Amino acid sequence: MTWPALRTILDGAVVTAALAAVSILLSLPLGLLLALLRWRRIPMVAGVLAAFVSVVRATPFVTLVLFVFFILPSAGLELEPVPAAILALTLNTAAFSSEIWRSALQTFPRDQLEAATAFGLSERATFTRIVFPQIWRANLGPLVSEVTILLKCTPAVAVIGVVEITRAAGRVGAETYEPLPPFLVATLIYTALIATLVRGQRVVERRIARRFGWVRP
Repeated sequence: MTWPALRTILDGAVVTAALAAVSILLSLPLGLLLALLRWRRIPMVAGVLAAFVSVVRATPFVTLVLFVFFILPSAGLELEPVPAAILALTLNTAAFSSEIWRSALQTFPRDQLEAATAFGLSERATFTRIVFPQIWRANLGPLVSEVTILLKCTPAVAVIGVVEITRAAGRVGAETYEPLPPFLVATLIYTALIATLVRGQRVVERRIARRFGWVRP
């Protein structure tokens, strides 16, 4: 495979990595916010958010991408392909990650919350000092798994014209009439990206184990 062809795929890899990075930075905090609002059981709000999460989780990702790009403009929100792709990835991952956060919040020991209240800690201080430090450590694995799923979803944004790894490899294969080499390269890049995420998870887990004296099974 020639250097220009490889460069095309590498450019697609940069787009994929950028889409994933921005979507991760947006979706995980958004998922936590959704989980907190549902955890507090605010009338009406919790029900609306539960319905939103259920709809997004039940919607195939490619359908969500098409909805964001083609349907939202009729409501006055017209986005270019890349922002539309980021919005779709963010909404999808936020919906799934919110269930991970919510599960952790629901199973959080009630006695710790009662003890924090007895010591006079505010709700904000209780969450930032007691709840959050524990739930993110306990859910590191599931959250990283959700992030890898986000990365695997990125090829779907090609339907709105975003040239990521898979679309770039497809273009190279169509031009050279040799689809195998570019798709092998694309597979290796995806593997490297996901391996980097998993490696990062392992490093963080080891640091947690050294600091708090426990090891994940």
